[in-house]
Amino acid sequence: MPAKRNPNKFVYRGIVFTGLAARSLFRIPVIPSGLENLPADEEIRGLNRTRVPGKGAVVAITHFGYLDFAFAELLMWRKLKVHMRFLVTKKAAKKKFVKAVCDWCEHVVVDRADGAAAYRESVEKLRAGHYLAVLPEAGVSRSFTVRQLKTGAVRMAAEAGVPIIPVSIWGAHRMKTRAHGLSLKSVWKTPVRVHVSEMIRVDADADVVKETRRLQDELQAGIDHCIDTYPVAAEPGAWWMPRSRGGSAMGVEEQQVLDAADREKYKITG
Repeated sequence: MPAKRNPNKFVYRGIVFTGLAARSLFRIPVIPSGLENLPADEEIRGLNRTRVPGKGAVVAITHFGYLDFAFAELLMWRKLKVHMRFLVTKKAAKKKFVKAVCDWCEHVVVDRADGAAAYRESVEKLRAGHYLAVLPEAGVSRSFTVRQLKTGAVRMAAEAGVPIIPVSIWGAHRMKTRAHGLSLKSVWKTPVRVHVSEMIRVDADADVVKETRRLQDELQAGIDHCIDTYPVAAEPGAWWMPRSRGGSAMGVEEQQVLDAADREKYKITG
């Protein structure tokens, strides 16, 4: 078997620096909180963070829009210089450019119809000291509340013996999400709140369902904190606010029906 290629750090850094440049160009205020919950400095090995077995983590990110991952990525890079590996769907990886990036950066491609291989690869990376970025809602929330999570993030963390870092993103969905495309107006000076909740450590014999619910609650608490401290007041009925906050986003029950239809679709298409 040929030796596995080392990740191309220059490609990853190029992507990160492009994101930082775009943030500056469009004057996007990124307002973080909870940074004290990130791993301590002594656990990080400077600009070229050295992977240490057992020192990795699952980074669980909310998913309300298509750019949420980018703001979590920028935060983790700026604060910890972490080269995160992402879980990328097989459907997305069919695009030649996305596939090339996955290969260069050693991201994990997930077949939603059969995720066993991706799960094993993810656990191996975590044990080796990688930071693995996961969107545990497994799809964009149309209600702008945290959907019921898949148990994979918790199971991987428990099996690999690493913590979970919950990261809640609010505001990026105003730039691009379902039924709302990317435009200069949607991006220009749009604030993004990023909240890091306290790390969750899961014992190997823990109740996975219970711990997944705990993670969901932490992510939603982070979103609530972001909304409460968001620098833009939403007008009544704003499309980007959940109904519980006076917005006109899709209701949770309607979302659940559509989510069930999506799951059936993925059983067929993978």
